[in-house]
Amino acid sequence: MAPPRVVSLAPSATATVAALDATDRLVGVTAHCDLPDDAPGGSAHGEASPTVVGGWLNPDLDRVAALDPDVVLTSDALQSDLAAACRDRGLDVAHREPATLDDAVDGFAARGDDAGRPEAGERLAADARDRLDRIAEAVTDRPRPTVYCEEWSDPPMAAGNWVPDVVRAAGGRYPFVDPGERSREVDPAAVAAAADPDRVVVHVCGHGDRVNPETVASRDWVDAPVSVIDDSLLNQPSPALLDGVERLARLLHPEAFSAAGDDAGT
Repeated sequence: MAPPRVVSLAPSATATVAALDATDRLVGVTAHCDLPDDAPGGSAHGEASPTVVGGWLNPDLDRVAALDPDVVLTSDALQSDLAAACRDRGLDVAHREPATLDDAVDGFAARGDDAGRPEAGERLAADARDRLDRIAEAVTDRPRPTVYCEEWSDPPMAAGNWVPDVVRAAGGRYPFVDPGERSREVDPAAVAAAADPDRVVVHVCGHGDRVNPETVASRDWVDAPVSVIDDSLLNQPSPALLDGVERLARLLHPEAFSAAGDDAGT
């Protein structure tokens, strides 16, 4: 049986397909999707790149349909209408809406099914759980600092969805949003008064790590170290999320990883 022709309209789905070593099945992606340089379609590979069909919220559905995909991958509630529009055109859509860290990890196996690589998906999910277990063992019984994670800065928004789980998995406390709830605008003064965070983490959507920490550190209410983390490590429910957990764990508990020679970073 020929491998499925896959169009991915979600950067997280594209990243997961890449981690499944299935980028050769991608016939279409959005302008916001990144492929590894050494993957089929990547910048260092000789094969043709997947067709770019537009943005992740406004792709050209005529172009998507012309690619004759076996499955279209979408993600997040913001793409639910897009998924419905694809179905209205008779396209087979695999829509996932992970809300927690467990949802995201389970989604790796689901994307394996979507891309016709179920065994790879199960292995990817199992590896993610093993990594979480190792982090949990490293940070167990250590004091849990309070962490404020800011997903957007104008206005300030405390990160939700899986980020509360990520903070807790990394050995911290996150009293700002419950796991699975959407990110929400916060009153910075209230954040300081109610929680007095020990660490501030900035991961502004779409900015990578190109944020000056002083823009947050200079606020009157901030009296804690400020770290900037590439937003793809915390905002995207792909395997990069596990890198985000590990990165945050090293920030919060550098002594737990120093024996292995790991650099905690800042």
